[in-house]
Amino acid sequence: MDDLLEAARDAAEAAYAPYSEYRVGAAIETADGTVYTGCNVENANYSNSLHAEEVAVGTAIREGHQSFARLAVSSAKRDGVTPCGMCRQTLAEFCGEEFPIVTESEAGGEPTEYTLGELLPTTITREHLE
Repeated sequence: MDDLLEAARDAAEAAYAPYSEYRVGAAIETADGTVYTGCNVENANYSNSLHAEEVAVGTAIREGHQSFARLAVSSAKRDGVTPCGMCRQTLAEFCGEEFPIVTESEAGGEPTEYTLGELLPTTITREHLE
């Protein structure tokens, strides 16, 4: 898991965050072991900003992947950031409740692991639309 978290940390370094100065990186591992990274890309109109997780997922999807094994997310502040609600919902489109998400420990110790179901209980799924 350390390699995936390290990839997220590296991705945070490339973030474009001139307004918040809050750099975030994400790394998602596909079912076949390929890793894609993303960083946040801010816009003066915050609602048009891209989140690191959605950049990583979008890149993987563009390359033909729709099955994912795990995700790591980190901020330059190493403050235990987790995916926001919008990114959690994006992950839920492709991942089940047991999907592992690793973050930095807020206390600076060992990384913390959550499941998507813990972070987004009773999510909206495609079954709700049928």
